[in-house]
Amino acid sequence: MSNPVLNENFLENERVLQGEPMTVNGAIAKSFTLFGVLFLAAAFTWYLMASGYTDMAAMLSIGGVIVGFVMAMIIIFTRKAMSVLTPIYAVCEGFFVGGISAMFEASYSGIVFQAVAATFAAVFSMLALYRVGAIKATEKFRSVILISTMSIAVIYLIQIIASFFGRGIPQIFTASNLGILFSLFVVAIAALNLILDFDFIERGAESMLEKQYEWYGAFGLMVTVVWLYIELLKLLAKLNNRR
Repeated sequence: MSNPVLNENFLENERVLQGEPMTVNGAIAKSFTLFGVLFLAAAFTWYLMASGYTDMAAMLSIGGVIVGFVMAMIIIFTRKAMSVLTPIYAVCEGFFVGGISAMFEASYSGIVFQAVAATFAAVFSMLALYRVGAIKATEKFRSVILISTMSIAVIYLIQIIASFFGRGIPQIFTASNLGILFSLFVVAIAALNLILDFDFIERGAESMLEKQYEWYGAFGLMVTVVWLYIELLKLLAKLNNRR
């Protein structure tokens, strides 16, 4: 999900004091680097699943989630050594994405391609809307998206805790009409979080943040894109279950 520490105070309190400042092109280049690392790690896990090494693939996927979460917390709250930590996070995220993608593909043939295509379409659509000024990252917009994102996180947390006791939130995680509507809502919020990521990168460059924050902007963008992709997988799976 979108990084909650990328806010107004963050931009106001961070300024480059010496050395080279952050640039938009630099953040874009680092974004491509992180996504390249993620893709390679995902392809490796997918290969293991396809080759029958399901136990090893599952271990990498689960380990990727755990280690990735730890890395994300370190990156968010320390903002140190980001040129090293963000690629490590991308590897962990890639292991998870590769494993879960292979599992969805085994159940719904062609779903991964559809989810990838939809993710690209959403990213470029949001970028176009942001560039032409159709959607602006105003303070009110940030507040609404942040509250919506945190609300979704709370719902998922409740569902995870309830699952330990054999329970669950009714309907919204099924292929029911309510479940479809919930997934559409989550996908929309994930896509709109991209506006906040684009805005951070652009305003970070204008505010002359330190060069290392190019990695931070790329990290935030990758987190959002992966979240969007996973939610699209879930939505497409629900739609397939209705056939």
